[in-house]
Amino acid sequence: MAGVDGVLFDIEGVIVTSWEPVPGAAEVLAGLRERGVHRAFLTNTTSRTCAQIAESLTGLGMPVEPAEIVTAASLTAEYLRQTYPDRRCWVLNHGDVEADLEGIVRDEDDPEVVVLGGAGPEFSHRALSRVAELMLDGVPVVAMHRGSTWQSADGLRIDTGVYLPGLEELTGQTVVAVGKPSMRGFLAAAELMGTEPDRMAVVGDDLHAEVIPGQRLGMTGILVRTGKFRQSVLDLAVERPDRVIDSVAALPELLDTL
Repeated sequence: MAGVDGVLFDIEGVIVTSWEPVPGAAEVLAGLRERGVHRAFLTNTTSRTCAQIAESLTGLGMPVEPAEIVTAASLTAEYLRQTYPDRRCWVLNHGDVEADLEGIVRDEDDPEVVVLGGAGPEFSHRALSRVAELMLDGVPVVAMHRGSTWQSADGLRIDTGVYLPGLEELTGQTVVAVGKPSMRGFLAAAELMGTEPDRMAVVGDDLHAEVIPGQRLGMTGILVRTGKFRQSVLDLAVERPDRVIDSVAALPELLDTL
């Protein structure tokens, strides 16, 4: 693996599906560690903290440290601390990620900033209508990510990115999105590994949110045919992945050719 010093993984759909391990993923992760290849994990998951994700993966036979993980929530917390320090935030999110939002002042009743996390039952008609009203009143909105879908055990679910264009069109305002496909997470993961992007591979099941953004930074993009992968999306894509493999289990053989 002369051309790769570090591998950046998406989690859901790549090494697990609905938090069940993808066959061969544990062996791949262990093999990289044994060969001295750096690893990091970049996820738009907004229902679990870095510590909870690490604990879950370790329990599935894939030992991972919280420090190897970058979540959309942790990236958003850093962005809020830098851009809106001490501002009151209404966080609309499916899941408790309080531990990754350290230092963020929470105030649902009188927010100065609206933070949109992962979509779920909390994204009701009433809640989204209030978001729109606050935007029209000049309150900035920050999205943890702009992902459009996520894969559940019983099918695809729409996510926050589906709602953002409508809010932006209605209000004439732009929603800043911090997680994938924004470059922030990819650069944070590269810094975490101490690896230059052009010495990294990124492995994802989402061509447009994971593989292509990584490639634009100089990473080798590897698309897996698991999780939310759809052949129709690949067939219609203008920008192409560097490599396509059936699953993460085929990664070691591919890396040997890079």
